[in-house]
Amino acid sequence: MTFLNHTIVSWIIFFPMIGIVALLLTRGEQAIKRVALVFTVITFALSLHLPFHWNSAEGGFQFLQAKSWIPAFGIHYLVGADGLSLWLMVLTTFLSVLGVLVSWKSVKQNLKAFFILLLLLECGMLGVFSSIDLFLFYVFWEVTLVPMAFLIGIWGHERRIYAAVKFFLYTMAGSLLMLGCILWLYNLTGTFNYMTIKAGLANGLYHLSPTTELVLFLGFFVAFAIKVPLFPFHTWLPDAHTEAPTAGSVLLAGVLLKMGPYGMLRFNLELFPHAARTCASWIVILGLIGIIYGALVAFSQPNMKKLVAYSSVSHMGFIMVGVFTFSLIGTQGAIYQMLNHGISTGGLFILVGMLYERRHTFDLKEYGGIAKVMPLYAGFFIWIVMSSVGLPLLNGFVGEFMIMLGTFTASVAHAHVFGIVACVGIIVGAMYLLHWTRSTVWGEITNAKNNVLAKLDKREIFVLTCIAVLTLFMGVASPFFLNKTVASSQLLVASVNAPSARTRSGVTAALTTSHQPVTTVRGGGQ
Repeated sequence: MTFLNHTIVSWIIFFPMIGIVALLLTRGEQAIKRVALVFTVITFALSLHLPFHWNSAEGGFQFLQAKSWIPAFGIHYLVGADGLSLWLMVLTTFLSVLGVLVSWKSVKQNLKAFFILLLLLECGMLGVFSSIDLFLFYVFWEVTLVPMAFLIGIWGHERRIYAAVKFFLYTMAGSLLMLGCILWLYNLTGTFNYMTIKAGLANGLYHLSPTTELVLFLGFFVAFAIKVPLFPFHTWLPDAHTEAPTAGSVLLAGVLLKMGPYGMLRFNLELFPHAARTCASWIVILGLIGIIYGALVAFSQPNMKKLVAYSSVSHMGFIMVGVFTFSLIGTQGAIYQMLNHGISTGGLFILVGMLYERRHTFDLKEYGGIAKVMPLYAGFFIWIVMSSVGLPLLNGFVGEFMIMLGTFTASVAHAHVFGIVACVGIIVGAMYLLHWTRSTVWGEITNAKNNVLAKLDKREIFVLTCIAVLTLFMGVASPFFLNKTVASSQLLVASVNAPSARTRSGVTAALTTSHQPVTTVRGGGQ
């Protein structure tokens, strides 16, 4: 068990790469699909080792592994997981399995290349959430860019090239900005080690002037805001979502968008708390604009995929509001809502993809009365839409409730006004989702072509059942998830709210516990 705890994160990150090698040696369509499925399933099983061997009382990194990589520049292969990244890693491996399953019939050309890029994307996303060295973090961040751009550009729909180029340019611009900030930090501190930098800033070893801290904060913020995507950095998202294949949309909405708020929690709040407090109100306002704007635009969309895309802009706005409340419940709510959005919106894209496979159109007017010919599909549709609406007992309710409570009780100025605006966003969000449900599921069949729609097959039922069960489990058993993130959230909130007391023994001690020497390896239960 000790050896496994030493290496489990590396196994999770790089097992998909072994799958790529296996795919290169595989011939035959069915064999390629099965190999891709086997390696994503095993990676998912490996990721479950983390929560089931997790030490919930520990707020710092667990399952650490450190190796010197480029000694001349002090760059380490340094990976691990804490409460901020734990469930995002599991979410990544889970949605990667679904990504393979939903591509089983819809992807017909260059099948091997498609699954190789899918596994490479999974490797990059897992690396982002587990990297503790800033250079390594940047490398994995870049690794996610190329496969997603190719997935959109090769296997996407009519305007796929335009969408892929737009996605690439936006993301690359943010990446270069982040690289500049990382190099600036290295120049100031002499290390890429995140834990060393964080500890040095906390105990005064490294000093940043207010101007330097603000500029670094804004540099990281814009890089991550593009990925969120936060209004007004969102314009690449609807095109990318609309043109991407179903698996690409699922992983883009479910995981890649989470890299933005995760980066803000990890870098903007923990490294630059003074600047974070200075800018919090403005960022919350941008998040609220995104909530209302995304909901209103989604309401008027004739294209189902664009409707779900703009709903992501709205839902990610809630996460941004939760991140910048600087309260424990708001932070916990934001982390939980990242998972909820990944499951629910991933499910919505899968539902849209299943209709597209049958009718080859995303036009909302082409559908209506689907429940009469596909009753089981309609049941899943209503269930997953309700989870996105935030119906009590389903996952979305828990996250939104915690964010709302965190907003009303936040220490930022005009917190009550922000909370009221967010409430309005929830109402508008429910309106467009219910309007979509009525237009698609209920009523008489509006197009004769829908009379012959094929019912769900066993693979599709399995995929949708997994999502439906998970939305219910996360809705009624949220402590199972939140208990494993609370210690890390407490440390983060303490570091943001009490920067002036960083040198006091209590907070410093608390922060120091999360900055063990890189050679220390801890696993849950030890």
